[in-house]
Amino acid sequence: MYKKILIANRGEIALRIIRACHELNLKSVAVYSTADKYSLHVKFADEAVCIGPPPSNESYLNIPRIIAAGQITNADAIHPGYGFLAENAEFSKICKDNGFDFIGPSGDIINAMGNKAQAKKTMVDAGVPVIPGNDGILKDAEEARQLAIEMGFPVMLKASAGGGGRGMRLVREESEVVHAYNTASAESLAAFNNGDMYIEKFVENPRHIEIQILADSYGNVVSLGERECSIQRRHQKLIEESPSAAVDDELRKRMGEAAVAGAKSVNYVGVGTVEFLLDKNKNFYFMEMNTRIQVEHPITEMVTGADLIKEQIQMHAGDKFPEYLYNLKLRGHSIECRINAEDPDKGFIPSPMSITSFHMPGGKGVRVDSHAYAGYEIPSYYDSLIGKLIVHSPTREAAINLMERALEETIIEGPKTTIPFHRAIMKDDTFRSGKFDTSFLESFEYNKEEKEA
Repeated sequence: MYKKILIANRGEIALRIIRACHELNLKSVAVYSTADKYSLHVKFADEAVCIGPPPSNESYLNIPRIIAAGQITNADAIHPGYGFLAENAEFSKICKDNGFDFIGPSGDIINAMGNKAQAKKTMVDAGVPVIPGNDGILKDAEEARQLAIEMGFPVMLKASAGGGGRGMRLVREESEVVHAYNTASAESLAAFNNGDMYIEKFVENPRHIEIQILADSYGNVVSLGERECSIQRRHQKLIEESPSAAVDDELRKRMGEAAVAGAKSVNYVGVGTVEFLLDKNKNFYFMEMNTRIQVEHPITEMVTGADLIKEQIQMHAGDKFPEYLYNLKLRGHSIECRINAEDPDKGFIPSPMSITSFHMPGGKGVRVDSHAYAGYEIPSYYDSLIGKLIVHSPTREAAINLMERALEETIIEGPKTTIPFHRAIMKDDTFRSGKFDTSFLESFEYNKEEKEA
């Protein structure tokens, strides 16, 4: 086991990892930008090192400074959390070259799964169902147009190195293909320094279902059930739940087996998530694999009892699976709402400012993962996530009712937040029915009376 872990991240995930370290009797090192000097992850780590000014490329994305922080604090492992450098193959390799264990996959695996075209081919070879599309990278917009005609519209153009909805374009007519290809490729080139594109048949109104997997270094891989991630805005998830109302035991078994097969095919180690699209006929198709811990990991923890961060650390330290991870049964239902400093009334624009009042809910089945507090100044340089509100109850209906109550008790004054928006969704009949898909928010009417309640 390690003695000291440096967390190359910030905010709630850094604090979450620090807690896991302390429960494993490991020392923790926080890194921070000057904008995060008073963040809780800095306060609760055993050591903290300032790595630069607020801009990410001068701090949380600055690999030499992070490596130097690990060296001066004698850390023996580096945990990247999610976002920033978590899926950066070069960072994984540099950590290893400098004597640190990277608590994530090797650079080769990150490259294999991070390149969506390559990942798709890997999954085909592993026998995992994939969305019909081209093999490899498109040569140009004209090839995209020809393939789209052959496949039939609608199609989705995707950047091979894309993420977070960037480099994606839905195309419904032949006349749109060339423009969509060029703009998506340029967007990906600017964001990821890679303009490569591929094309897939567009699955109409699917559900977004992801499977959590955990793998040790002895070839053992388990599925820890699914998460429903269909409530999303512009490909950004807002609400997640586990299990999914659309997945029964037989489908869960098939999706879990597919995810495990995909992970085994690349000799995966640690935590990972295999994401699928599920159509109305219960056919599922591989979409991508995230080679890191997910923002929404707490709902899996709530329904399985597993501690994914501690298990992740132990798997990378060389431990074998504990017996309880085999044949886990999902218990009850868990929902997570992402509380962002954003104004739903104004197109979800960020609302970075000082929090003047901060009160989190409590009671049986309520969990809060947050780095915020009264007096905390929300930086404008990073994502707008203030925290995550998670509930767990015996049934989905009870979990929704509990989330309603928890949201009502949550007080965050100063910035605008997504709390009223989440409350409106919890009251929505379609959401409560469980019969929704990724287009849910396109028709959802944000109730003005609810916002003012």
